[in-house]
Amino acid sequence: MLKVTAQTMESWDGTTLFYRTWQPDQKAEKVIILFHRGHEHSARWQDVIEQLDLPGFAFYARDARGHGRSPGERGYADSFGCLVKDVDAFVRHVSIDQGVPYQNIVVLAHSVGSVLVSTWVHDYAPPIRGLILGSPALRVRLYIPFSIPVLRLVSKLWDKMFISSYVKGRLLTHVPEKQRAYDMDPLITPNIAVNILLGLYDAGTRLMRDAGAITLPTLILTSGADYVVKQSAQRRFYNGLRNPRKEMQTFPGFFHDTFNEKDSHLPIAKAQMFITDLFSRPMEHHDLLDADLRGYTKEEFDRLRAPLPTSSPKRYLFAIFSMLMKTAGKLSRGIQIGWQNGFDSGSMLDYVYRNEAQGLTPIGRLIDRIYLNSPGWRGIRQRKTNLEKLLKWAIEQFLSTETEVRIADIATGQGRYVLDVLKAYAGKPVSALLRDHCDINIDAGQQIAREMGLEHVVFEQDDAFDGEAVATLPNQPNIGIVSGLYELFPDNGLIRASLNGLSQAIVPGGYIIYTNQPWHPQLEFIARVLTSHRDGAPWIMRRRTQQEMDQLVANAGFEKLAMEIDEDGIFSVSIARRMMKS
Repeated sequence: MLKVTAQTMESWDGTTLFYRTWQPDQKAEKVIILFHRGHEHSARWQDVIEQLDLPGFAFYARDARGHGRSPGERGYADSFGCLVKDVDAFVRHVSIDQGVPYQNIVVLAHSVGSVLVSTWVHDYAPPIRGLILGSPALRVRLYIPFSIPVLRLVSKLWDKMFISSYVKGRLLTHVPEKQRAYDMDPLITPNIAVNILLGLYDAGTRLMRDAGAITLPTLILTSGADYVVKQSAQRRFYNGLRNPRKEMQTFPGFFHDTFNEKDSHLPIAKAQMFITDLFSRPMEHHDLLDADLRGYTKEEFDRLRAPLPTSSPKRYLFAIFSMLMKTAGKLSRGIQIGWQNGFDSGSMLDYVYRNEAQGLTPIGRLIDRIYLNSPGWRGIRQRKTNLEKLLKWAIEQFLSTETEVRIADIATGQGRYVLDVLKAYAGKPVSALLRDHCDINIDAGQQIAREMGLEHVVFEQDDAFDGEAVATLPNQPNIGIVSGLYELFPDNGLIRASLNGLSQAIVPGGYIIYTNQPWHPQLEFIARVLTSHRDGAPWIMRRRTQQEMDQLVANAGFEKLAMEIDEDGIFSVSIARRMMKS
């Protein structure tokens, strides 16, 4: 018999979330974490946990913010990404609370919960043992035509709007008593905020397009008569998964609530068998250190490098975009800088950070504002914010022990994100060595530092991929930074040389802050239209999944501690600790 307790935890932003735990008599070494569907709460997992009948396992389930006994306006969160960060915080909490590594955790989710945890797995690449998704709500059935475009327009006019769900108990299950239990449950939240519904839709799009980034063993259990979500989206997602240990089973006649249907023992038995099998074999490890030579993102990279056939409409569409950006687009100051110095140059990034629309004529300024508000540049500005957040955290760790802080950034561009942080620590024992390969960036960075009145900052010109030069950084840094560099180069050999150099330069116990671009919705547009700072060549990027990037960093001797990512999942910023020498 499992002992049920009610507890609370502090999430990433200080919000106190409610959760339940089901514990066996003896301390469990294996854990199942459950995530409820939209509108629901953790107590509704009780029957499923009992039927799973997994002796020796502990179970955890939280009430999402705005649901059940967790705080917040009912059905609302600031963003879908906010809820994904709650998933990360909760799993981290469970791992610590139960004293088990991620490798001993399986996640089981339903509907909206399935999309939340899939997004978390895609973006954060947690090394859990496996994933079970019940009826993932990758595409909710919205029976009013053009619902999504209309809701997007409405969301721009009103900050906060809600939709009352059409889902009642009779659409979830054939079991009358369970229909009544759902309809009469005072903790059910019937409303959903429009921003969350749109975030769910966008996350579903990203997952269907980029399921290949997920390498975990995955079981998908779906309902054959589901009037709430679309099976076609579930199938597309499943087909994109790359792990051979994947399975999708549909239960004919089941309504949406797969785990509470008349014959729910069938999917629950399937989940039980999957979990038992996962723990009966060694933990899977997918080595991605050579993903630049073969695999998912290498195949994508090769497609981007190949010219489009003459029969492809996209070939002519991109040609039109290129012509427009080279003519009317030059009224925009940002697009001018891109054509002059490269759209991936340090001067381009500094312009994006300033985020002040400039151009010739009001039309030029309007074009510039549209350009600066593109998803990639929004993500770049959020990356700066996230990097500054993690850098301040690392600085505070050393200052709290009265340790001098020595920062080294090996590809700083013009260094604005570091200089903005250093300005806040004027008068403190914080210094920085900022390197870049481009003399234009060095000169501009020195000018910015002088204008800020920063004294303990040194700029140098050097190559971030020269492993020996990086390994012999003269200031013996305890914080190393590499931001926006590795994303531009497909070759993992270069990245490994640079990281190995940083591993030697950063003192044991010090930190590395690194960025990654695991996803970009405009990747092909960039490759076909924009140019790089490298001799004006096409700006073709090979994405690294977060799992690949984290493996490269771990291989160099670092242990990842935390990560931040923008709402669109484009740019991540991670911090890892240099392992002590054995």
